[in-house]
Amino acid sequence: MAIQDIEHCEIHETHEDIVRTVVEQMPDEDELYDLAELFKVFGDSTRIRILFALFEADICVCDLAESLQMTQSAVSHQLKLLKQAGLVRGTRDGKQIIYSLSDDHVRTIIRMGMEHIRE
Repeated sequence: MAIQDIEHCEIHETHEDIVRTVVEQMPDEDELYDLAELFKVFGDSTRIRILFALFEADICVCDLAESLQMTQSAVSHQLKLLKQAGLVRGTRDGKQIIYSLSDDHVRTIIRMGMEHIRE
């Protein structure tokens, strides 16, 4: 796509009130960085599959690996990333760790994403 194919204003006119509102409402750089990092975690279909499995049930790595037809090692690696991002949590149950979604925000993010792509 050539630059001339991108729609743009035919005149240069700055709307100070709009610019001021945008600048005032813009989160600081650290928050924007953290948000971008969070969305990177959602950028992997394997991690999305794990999150969808956790929608259905709190589950151990063994059952998760079987459900997704993956190795336990691969699932554990992805769970570590999801846990670091605060999207899942693990609870010890005897010799097993049972994984679940951290909170309803995770469910909402995925649900809204699905609604968006289905439009």
